[in-house]
Amino acid sequence: MEQHSRLRRHMSEQIGIIGGGIVGVALARELSASGAEVTVLEKEARLSEHQTGHNSGVVHAGLYYAPGSLKATLCAKGRVQIREFCEEKGLPYREVGKLVVAVDESELGALAEIERRSRENGVPNLARIDEVAKLREIEPHVAGVAAVHSPHTAVVDYASITDAMGQDVRAAGGRVLLHTEVTAMRMENGRVRVITTAGEYLFDRVIAAAGLQSDVVAKMVGADPSPKILPFRGEYWELRHDRTDLVSGMIYPVPDPRFPFLGVHFTRGVYDNVHVGPNAVPALAREGYRWLRMSPKDTWDSLTWPGAWPLAKQHWRMGVDEISGSLIKPLYFRKAQRFVPDLRLSDLDVKSGAGVRAQAWGKDGALLDDFAVDQVGPVTILRNAPSPAATSSIAIAQYVIEHYLTVPAS
Repeated sequence: MEQHSRLRRHMSEQIGIIGGGIVGVALARELSASGAEVTVLEKEARLSEHQTGHNSGVVHAGLYYAPGSLKATLCAKGRVQIREFCEEKGLPYREVGKLVVAVDESELGALAEIERRSRENGVPNLARIDEVAKLREIEPHVAGVAAVHSPHTAVVDYASITDAMGQDVRAAGGRVLLHTEVTAMRMENGRVRVITTAGEYLFDRVIAAAGLQSDVVAKMVGADPSPKILPFRGEYWELRHDRTDLVSGMIYPVPDPRFPFLGVHFTRGVYDNVHVGPNAVPALAREGYRWLRMSPKDTWDSLTWPGAWPLAKQHWRMGVDEISGSLIKPLYFRKAQRFVPDLRLSDLDVKSGAGVRAQAWGKDGALLDDFAVDQVGPVTILRNAPSPAATSSIAIAQYVIEHYLTVPAS
């Protein structure tokens, strides 16, 4: 009731949403439910073309995030909301469970920190496992000395969820415009004129959930150039169909706390395929899903950003390791085999695609860890919305509305 009361404040407004990923469409759905006149502007031919449609489909339970952070708070809320949405729409939602595994004693300290964060974040039914036999009851082929188990970590089809949200937007009278790339914005008497490849639109407010292009959109309205988006490609291999029994649910490594990526892991998807990955290699284009997809401008912009040298100085060894694994299959395989010794090189059947993560980084080279939002007059910009943004999408939408749209637009 309180949420709908907040939403009713926007019933007379015309609101433009830039970006047709799950966060943008979740925003449009929340606002259109209030009676606001909402228009989603998406440059591609379909919704969820980029990050939403190129991830592992995991509904995160909140194991990793700093207690009290936006990630932790919104992930806990969003997980329940995504489950309820899938139940309402008859979409698949499978709690396959996740093991975060310490392969040797050197990782026990970091595993204990994951356990501490998980418990502070209220991860449901979390269990610490210190006996190999019990590990094998959950994942018969896993290797390790200890783990934390999150039985309610789930998998879904985020592209289908986004499509269903888009149907709700249309049913409430909103518009979802595809093939509509935003090229410029300008303020006009407290409103925002948005120029696109398909025409011009005048809105009372604009919310940009543009992912890989979020800093480009921010520049259009004179926002701080920092943080900038550094695209990281994550590549997946898929297990051969006759070897998917090696993995029952999800097997994750203990992540390196210095880096905002989780490392190569195993995930049984919502349709029972099992993929291995992703790695994290710098992409040579914002939408560089393959090594051959290059953008000299995007690459030059990254190399000349003030944060480039500090980042390279701190993480060059990891960068070399990730790039080597991308180019040399046996190196990638060995990372995965640490957790599943029965894995064979031939089990990595095909590269099943890749995603590009829109990772925000500052001028000092620091990679932003938490969600980040900017406000420039009547324009609200999501500057950093990496994983678990899909899990948290409905909660992010409600957070943005409550904290950024409850004040006058001008």
